[in-house]
Amino acid sequence: MKQKVGMIGLGIMGSAMAANLLKSGFDVVGYDIVPERLKEFGAKGGQPVGSSREVAERADVIMTCLPSDEALHDVVFGKEGVLAGARKGRVLVETSTLTLEAKEEAYGALKTAGIEMLDCPLSGTAFHAIRKDVVLFASGSKETCELCQPIFDGFSRKTYYVGEFGMGIKMKMTHNLLVAIHKAAAAEAFVLGMKAGLKPEMIHTIISDGAASSRMFEVKGALMVKEAYDEPMMKLDLFQKDIKIITALANELHCPTPLLAAAAQLYTAALARGWGKRDTAAVCAVLEKMAAFERKTA
Repeated sequence: MKQKVGMIGLGIMGSAMAANLLKSGFDVVGYDIVPERLKEFGAKGGQPVGSSREVAERADVIMTCLPSDEALHDVVFGKEGVLAGARKGRVLVETSTLTLEAKEEAYGALKTAGIEMLDCPLSGTAFHAIRKDVVLFASGSKETCELCQPIFDGFSRKTYYVGEFGMGIKMKMTHNLLVAIHKAAAAEAFVLGMKAGLKPEMIHTIISDGAASSRMFEVKGALMVKEAYDEPMMKLDLFQKDIKIITALANELHCPTPLLAAAAQLYTAALARGWGKRDTAAVCAVLEKMAAFERKTA
């Protein structure tokens, strides 16, 4: 019999993960603070409930996909949180991109209560999550990770076990450093090419088929071609959080990250324009403004 899975956080990523788990045959109970997300989850066949505590009471394995450290604290420690409802022997799989400190605080409290916590962030955007194309960086008890593998397979393409608790988020930060740089580099190439007279569609097609391509160029480049930033795979304000976490880790380790520092200014400039809810690919629009370039409409 398949384990009942709980999903706390039904935003862009969490809802896609939950949908794939449902398609894979799991019973999924879920909660989100936004009522509309609960309605959409229920329409897909999920079992919406009214609190994190209720998810913890009903699920064998609880998954969290959350936007901030504060959200994780509320989900775990709140009056209607996981600690108020979970039974000993249950597992919490934390998939969010948050600080290691926030995850470790939750890990310690849950361990004391007899609940195993895994740190399992994901590689991929909503585009990948919907298509069951995310990669999971699993860390924590190896035995527990192996027991949860059927669930991981229900919403991800591949799982890498990366070590003890906390190694998952360290891997994610290393990964996202390149994501930030690759997106900025893609935007820079698009603007240079367009200002030189090349069509954005041609730039995307040819570079995607050559040695200079990257996953970010292929996926985010498609948005840059169409200037399609208003239905975000990853919002700029959320990605700014990732950049801050990477920078803090680098500072703690005295590890220079000059390329990230340069790219980060483009994301900050996008936020300064009030584009926090747009897709991160909007860094291309920032560079177009900096280059005094305007696309010609057909």
